[in-house]
Amino acid sequence: MPVTPYGPRTAQWTLPHDLSVIGKTRGLVQETLTAWSLGHLADDVVLTAGELLANAISYGEPLVRLTLRAEDGTLWVEVSDRGPELPRRLNLGLDAVHGRGLTIVEALSDAFGVTPLPDTPGKTVWARWDLPR
Repeated sequence: MPVTPYGPRTAQWTLPHDLSVIGKTRGLVQETLTAWSLGHLADDVVLTAGELLANAISYGEPLVRLTLRAEDGTLWVEVSDRGPELPRRLNLGLDAVHGRGLTIVEALSDAFGVTPLPDTPGKTVWARWDLPR
């Protein structure tokens, strides 16, 4: 199927297991969404990608991979890592200064979830936005 401005698009990065990469990666997500004419979603998607990457790098294991995918009226952000532990929401008090990543992802996206990697330890944590036709 040919790629059109509104057709299927994918961008993928394999990232170092280092929190310092998140800032640069946010810029790559912003640039990609702008190129795909999806800049109106950039604030929410960039924040979501940063939260998912922070979790994967902090609690997961290498390899960490970020995928942006736009197809069939949806935009997906997927972050995969090889760590066996599934992400979980923390029961936090009002004074907590971290630990709200999944709550933020849920609030910004239309849906999110976790899919185990096939044939290897690890998982993909994803968020999805429905695109107007």
